[in-house]
Amino acid sequence: MASIDMPLEKLRAYKPRLTAKKDLRSFWNKTIADARKHPLSPQLKPFRDFYGAKIEAFDLAFSGFRGDRIKGWYLVPGSAGKKNLPAVVVYHGYTGGRGRVWDYSSWLLMGCAVAVMDTRGQGGSTGNMMGYSNPSVRGWMTQGILDKNEYYYRGVYTDAVRILDFVFSRPEVDKKRVAVTGISQGGGITIAAAGLDPRVSLAMPDIPYLCNFQRGVELSPCYPYLEIADYLRMYPEDLEKVYDTLSHFDGMNLAQGIKGRSVWSVGLWDDICPPSTVFAAYNRVSARKEIRVYPYNKHEVIASFQAEKIKCLAKQFGL
Repeated sequence: MASIDMPLEKLRAYKPRLTAKKDLRSFWNKTIADARKHPLSPQLKPFRDFYGAKIEAFDLAFSGFRGDRIKGWYLVPGSAGKKNLPAVVVYHGYTGGRGRVWDYSSWLLMGCAVAVMDTRGQGGSTGNMMGYSNPSVRGWMTQGILDKNEYYYRGVYTDAVRILDFVFSRPEVDKKRVAVTGISQGGGITIAAAGLDPRVSLAMPDIPYLCNFQRGVELSPCYPYLEIADYLRMYPEDLEKVYDTLSHFDGMNLAQGIKGRSVWSVGLWDDICPPSTVFAAYNRVSARKEIRVYPYNKHEVIASFQAEKIKCLAKQFGL
């Protein structure tokens, strides 16, 4: 089967050595515990510019990493008083933001509550309040890259868990039917969220980024991985520190923590998130899992997988 990377049979067996350090779990346990010391303080402001189906749309704000205020959407089908709603949490691709209310109509039409998180500092309505001691190149991949405590994705992944805290706090949500999903960077955040929060019952990472970092940087000729290569061209002496930091945020290491079912996608012609980087994470999941392989797809929204996600969620949640 065609691939710009390894043959499919080798991809299915690909398990590179994990880069996780001994402190991986303690690092994340402390990070999340520290974030939870800040009151979540969710604010739901009715969004009245949407005139469509019978939904309730709210402009959401909540406290994420270090108490920083993170924005997003919270969308509920029908009456907000409805009980036992399944919920879907959506994370976004690189440079993206929460988008428009109607972008989530497929989930709403299924009767799901939907929570959508801005990725701090990227598109959307949320700034990035983190500070960094080291220089960086364009984009977000190298912000704070010499220190795991300062690294940009420490904030993002913590925000991702905190929006789950918000969803699990909602009285209308069925706590046993909460899914997470996202495309590209959003897929990587999906892996992190499900790997760090065992309450998630279904994860659907779509052509996920942020997995097997070193292979991605070595193999991909494209941004955003090239941001890390650009940094290392300027500061080659930092190579060991860079990959030590990245090991704490690598989907390959965090995927082992996924407890619920997961359904993945991969494009074998994807040169932004090379197939081997996706399989490096997927093959480390011990819980129930499936992967949809698209032999000729590049790094793109795969329409048939969007339909697969809907079918999977409907079956999993009895809709």
